[in-house]
Amino acid sequence: MFKGVDFWPHKTIFEIMKVRKGFVLASIVAVALAIGLLATKGLNFGIDFKGGSLFEVHSASGPVDIAGLRKSIGALGLGDVQIQSFGSEDEALIRVEQQPGGEEAQQAASEKVKQALGDNVEIRRVEVVGGAVSSELKQAGIYACLSAILGILIYIWFRFEWQFGVAAILALVHDLLITLGVFSFLGLEFGLTEVAALLTLAGYSINDTVVVFDRIRENLRRYKKMALDELMNLSINQTLSRTILTGVTTALAILALFVFGTEVIRGFSFAMLFGVAIGTWSSIFVASPFLMWIGIDRNWTTADAKSISARA
Repeated sequence: MFKGVDFWPHKTIFEIMKVRKGFVLASIVAVALAIGLLATKGLNFGIDFKGGSLFEVHSASGPVDIAGLRKSIGALGLGDVQIQSFGSEDEALIRVEQQPGGEEAQQAASEKVKQALGDNVEIRRVEVVGGAVSSELKQAGIYACLSAILGILIYIWFRFEWQFGVAAILALVHDLLITLGVFSFLGLEFGLTEVAALLTLAGYSINDTVVVFDRIRENLRRYKKMALDELMNLSINQTLSRTILTGVTTALAILALFVFGTEVIRGFSFAMLFGVAIGTWSSIFVASPFLMWIGIDRNWTTADAKSISARA
């Protein structure tokens, strides 16, 4: 019978907490750069958040003439027009910025684009988002992210102690900010699907962090006289194989979506792929050092042990 291969060096203890200052410093620098990019360059908001029209077109006669489309549609005087290949060579995406004059002007611009495309190009999908709707969608995306962070904070607070909750949220905000910074740096489009990716990333990152924190809490009861940095290092190493292997298998699944998926989910899969990597990093190198920095009241472990003994 075939037996699985365990290649993880279980007997090796990596001294992660001894070099925690270097990891935390690198993370702080990355967060500072991300905030700087978001403040200066900002995000490349998609049609969901800034309004406009989007057309997905298909050419039955062969590859789409991108240069020809840019010339013909650019001559319509509709402002910023973006045209790019989409999936295969015979497909393209056309984005037209929001037109001044409200919904009627936006619909008129859409009709002009349809006429300019002619009969040789099939329009498979049209999305028109007005200014009021895009503003509401942007607010809803912000509220969704803030609500998720608040809910996670409350859960971790009740599940562990408040110090664990604060450390987990700091690590989570670290993950989200760096991911947003990468989107800003690369100029990738950011829309509702990317917000969904951030919320999914938040759940994934917290799941990994909770596994490490749960082992720390168990070891706090087991090793009452062990130094806190040594105890945390032991806990991280005990969960390290699980954290890394989970991250690798998740990343492989998302990589398949990124490589073979369509352009519609390309932003989502990229956000998830990068988010899994940064979430795994923060669970190992950021969350526990933050917890060490905040401090833990170890008196509750003695009281908890006495309570368990009394019930027994």
